[in-house]
Amino acid sequence: MSKRPHVVIVGAGFGGLGVAEQLAHVPVDVTLIDRHNYHTFQPLLYQVATSLLNAEDVGAPVRSMFRHQENVTFRMATVAGIDVAGREIQLEDGGPVAYDYLVLAGGATVNYFNTPGAAEHAFPLYTLMNAVKLRNHVLERFEAADRDPNLIEGGALNFVIVGAGPTGVETAGALSDLFYNLLPRDYHQLATENARVIIVDLGKEVLAQFKENLRAYAKEELEGRRVELRLGEAVAEVGPTFVRLKSGEEIKTQTLVWAGGVRANPLADMLGLPQGRGGRVKLNADLSTPDRPEIFVVGDMGEVASDGKVLPQLGSVAMQSGEHVGRQIARRLLDEPGQPFKYWDKGFMATIGRGSAVVEFPNKMTLHGPLAYFAWLGVHLALLSGVRNRIETLWNWGWSALTHDRAARIIIDPKDEEAKQVNLHEA
Repeated sequence: MSKRPHVVIVGAGFGGLGVAEQLAHVPVDVTLIDRHNYHTFQPLLYQVATSLLNAEDVGAPVRSMFRHQENVTFRMATVAGIDVAGREIQLEDGGPVAYDYLVLAGGATVNYFNTPGAAEHAFPLYTLMNAVKLRNHVLERFEAADRDPNLIEGGALNFVIVGAGPTGVETAGALSDLFYNLLPRDYHQLATENARVIIVDLGKEVLAQFKENLRAYAKEELEGRRVELRLGEAVAEVGPTFVRLKSGEEIKTQTLVWAGGVRANPLADMLGLPQGRGGRVKLNADLSTPDRPEIFVVGDMGEVASDGKVLPQLGSVAMQSGEHVGRQIARRLLDEPGQPFKYWDKGFMATIGRGSAVVEFPNKMTLHGPLAYFAWLGVHLALLSGVRNRIETLWNWGWSALTHDRAARIIIDPKDEEAKQVNLHEA
């Protein structure tokens, strides 16, 4: 009996899952590798960071997702190297893993564009741990200001967001709702009206990829929610208690959220293959790599193109590119020629806070306001992995809608347990 081809997928994001699911009924053995044992639904990370959802609501155990797909094996591990010639990958805590086909779906990392101090002091919002860390920090700023109101003058309640794309706008709107509608009821002695939410972006528009009428609506909504806009501005330096803009303006703040761009996962560098802007691997039309047809790259790591146009780093692109690669591997096994990737544009959508959103459909029709908001809720609820996650998320959304409350306002700081252990040893 001949050995079945071995497909190794690195990354359990949208792209990696798409590949594995497409191979469910294909005669291959699949090893899915990720350094975490869960899949993260990234579009809702900002709701974890702003106390609307719990971390578990947007994370799904990878093993449970493939419980009924017997040709998939999951390994929680970190890739240390790739031997392209030998067709092996090396894991940090384990031996080499040989492959017949390799799919890199490692996503992206934050791109600080060499901004001084950003890597040390900014809060990215790309992983589940990023979101939990930011939530802890935001709540801690209010607790600190409640203990010592003089901290407000030093920027304790000033929250700066770099990036006016969907992540930046959604985060700003959610923080505005939290600060001005909910927290005043919890902090009776604190002047929460002094809290500030500020978006900084080099571009002249918010949500620049949307149509003009939606951009104008989003800007008006943000300003109506007391979000300050610094458009056409760039960050020159980030410090622990300030952000300095290239215009010379200095904003006192202890919280800078970086939603200003990403670059390909460093795994891309291990291939030694040509890379484009942001470190993205250059690809053939079928998403295989030049001169290495057994290696595919999907999602944010690759220059995924459709009809000759390189696509933005979006979850929908990752999903569709992953599914496409799964189909291409199946075709290879049948000795059928590869097919070029074709992207199905499903449009764009973004929330701007409670009851407000913008939607641009593929036919260029637009929708904004409460109807767009409910459309956004429905789409994201449907895309969540797992029935439990959908129920928990729907419950939290419903509770927030009925009570204007957010249940996930708990500070969980690993340093607390570390300090406890130190004290026990000292005792």
